[in-house]
Amino acid sequence: MKKNRRDFLKMTGLAGMGIAGSGFFGSANGKEKQAEDARREIGDLKLLDWEPVSQMVVKTTEVLKPKYPVIDIHNHLRNHDLTEQYLENMDETGVWKVVSLDGRSAGDFYKEHLERLQGVSKERLIVFFTPDFSKIDEPNFGQNEARKLEEAVNAGCRGMKIFKSLGLTLKDNSGQVVPVDDPRIDPIWAKCGELGIPVIIHVSDPKAFFTPVDRYNERYDELGANPHWAFYGDEFPEKEEILNQRNRVFERHPDTIFIATHMANLPEELGRVSMWLEKYPNMYVDINARISELGRQPYTARKFMIKHQDRILFGTDTPPRLDAYRVYYRFLETDDEYIDSAPSHHRQGRWMIYGIFLPDEVLEKLYNKNALKIFAKFKGS
Repeated sequence: MKKNRRDFLKMTGLAGMGIAGSGFFGSANGKEKQAEDARREIGDLKLLDWEPVSQMVVKTTEVLKPKYPVIDIHNHLRNHDLTEQYLENMDETGVWKVVSLDGRSAGDFYKEHLERLQGVSKERLIVFFTPDFSKIDEPNFGQNEARKLEEAVNAGCRGMKIFKSLGLTLKDNSGQVVPVDDPRIDPIWAKCGELGIPVIIHVSDPKAFFTPVDRYNERYDELGANPHWAFYGDEFPEKEEILNQRNRVFERHPDTIFIATHMANLPEELGRVSMWLEKYPNMYVDINARISELGRQPYTARKFMIKHQDRILFGTDTPPRLDAYRVYYRFLETDDEYIDSAPSHHRQGRWMIYGIFLPDEVLEKLYNKNALKIFAKFKGS
């Protein structure tokens, strides 16, 4: 044993350094014991409880208001008790208009929603209509809901919103999940084109939500806190199939404007989103609740935004808050590094993001011009 130790020290150059005795190895053992004692003192830390404080010291730019007035195309203002507070926050953060996607057809809630929001500001708070898919098995469902959509538009609604249950969890009387391209819905898509109103369509969810919630899942924290957001398993359709269904609707209804929300729900693959934008001229995207994904690929995201600057809209999916809006402005307008994006929506991944300092002409389009262009297509009075 001693010979082997001497040979090892000679081979590694440690011989003659005053550490050839047992003290060297004993010291290592001592350090191992200290480390073990430290681990016992700290205890087992669960990943979900880990909140590391960054030691990075980098430039921090405070952007209190955007360079141009903002139209938030994607929000939820269903809490009518806070409507006045929403407007105050909008004023303080340079937000011109906000679209609420909570104008539900079910129970005629859209009427109350319109009345409450327009009572505060008809010009600045905009309501989109949502079809009642619980009636999809009824005869002439599509025609009936399209007629109701037209009534809602005449009352003041200026678009339509589709929630992610379509194609994912919504089932008809046969027990089958209703696909996004179900022909029973065609009259509604067509009516939107006829009226000149956009469809904000949310189908599927982040890629990580469709994979096992295990040690390889990059959104493990988020799914651990919200297990009902996990859609991996035989009871759910594949994400890819849901996206294909959506794209077939785009192709089948070229006269209808579709805003594929959450960066077409594939911000992890901007190359594919770019190909879709080139293929479907009636398709737009919004950035809401996805700067956590865009900001971790700042070079790619910046090139994408500049290339498709006429087809991207601003949105937050977060009821108007000062800190939420200002994170978006900082991401879009500055070259700051290592930004915590959590205030923009919630903690979505265990990483930081980087600003993409968009050119002014791109910012103005994203903040308001593209939305105004879409709203200008409205064919009503």
